[in-house]
Amino acid sequence: MKGNEKIIAILNDLLADELTAISQYMVHSEMCDNWGYEKLHKSSEKRAIDEMKHAEWLIGRILYLEGIPIVSKLNPMKIGSSVPQMIDNDIAAEQVAIDAYNKAILKAREIADNGTADLLTKILVMEEEHIDLLEQQRDQIKQMGLENFLANQAGSGE
Repeated sequence: MKGNEKIIAILNDLLADELTAISQYMVHSEMCDNWGYEKLHKSSEKRAIDEMKHAEWLIGRILYLEGIPIVSKLNPMKIGSSVPQMIDNDIAAEQVAIDAYNKAILKAREIADNGTADLLTKILVMEEEHIDLLEQQRDQIKQMGLENFLANQAGSGE
């Protein structure tokens, strides 16, 4: 089905955001693993895997709309040098994603591309879950102190 060129461009912009998030979250995940924070490692890794699913769904939608997925574009990553910086950077990335998905959903609905709008809404809900978890982690650091928070992250990520 031939899709709207503006929607395809928006989907490719969202795809670049997702591919960037995958890379940022994987670096953060591996840094946490290297520091022995297994729970944070698993949490970041799960978010990266969710972002991979989002990228896969966006690619599928772009192809369905007879567009060409652009997978070579990455946006600048913000790698934190400490756990609080990582969390803050990931919250900022998720907020950018939430804003972008909300705007894209409005545009898709405006041109009556409800299939795209529904897909974007599904992804948006997952992004909101990501930011909620990250905000919980940030709140835990404030409430219990960084040292206690990190001590709790050293156990099994299961």
